[in-house]
Amino acid sequence: MKKIAIVYWSGTGNTEAMAKAIYEGAKEVGAVALFEVDAFAGEKAADYAGFIFGCPAMGDEVLEEGSFEPFFADIEDKLTGVPVALFGSYGWGGGAWMQTWQERVKNAGGKLFAEGLIAENSPSAEVLEACRALGRDFVKGL
Repeated sequence: MKKIAIVYWSGTGNTEAMAKAIYEGAKEVGAVALFEVDAFAGEKAADYAGFIFGCPAMGDEVLEEGSFEPFFADIEDKLTGVPVALFGSYGWGGGAWMQTWQERVKNAGGKLFAEGLIAENSPSAEVLEACRALGRDFVKGL
């Protein structure tokens, strides 16, 4: 059975809630592990058949710069041919950080799974259900 990793960073808990909902959906249909970004080392990448990454928009519509951006910059070159899904929350700006992030995955050769799933501020019940569906669909699509 192929195993996926959900790796996220959350400052307010919004992206964490999304990560947990994605995990719930994914574990219904396959093998999945959930990691806060600081608990996942890039050398573990080869152990997983796909990744679901989560990070909120920060500052001027960028990934969180203390932990997540360095992690993602390190793992980018390991994404060639690997299925990747993205998610996160934002409080302003409308999602420009997600578009930039998706382009980075594509430029790294990652196989982007759908469009990034975003939530404005705290995820609604509808968004959390979309997160569960993302987890299920991603695992089924491997």
